[in-house]
Amino acid sequence: MNMADPTFQTLTLIVPMLAIFYFLLWRPQQQRAKELRKQIEGLRRGDTVVIGGIVGRVVKAPGAEDAEVLVEIADNVQVKVLKAALNDVRPKAQSAEEKN
Repeated sequence: MNMADPTFQTLTLIVPMLAIFYFLLWRPQQQRAKELRKQIEGLRRGDTVVIGGIVGRVVKAPGAEDAEVLVEIADNVQVKVLKAALNDVRPKAQSAEEKN
């Protein structure tokens, strides 16, 4: 393979770009998704959750096989939410200031 070969030059550009995308974009996203799945599995009554920008408190602790969570979003206003729709989970003892 000659160093002036266009195929070689193209590969020398594409391979580093793929490595940059992997380490800067894909891998961190996979780690965040894995952490969120772990938090959802450990969901307990009293935890604060975020669903599409709405912040609520878990009223009914879900079982491992349950796909839904009962969340209180205001006084005496409870909604069923799919676990898959949760964007963030904050443990009972952790406030919003500590999260940031």
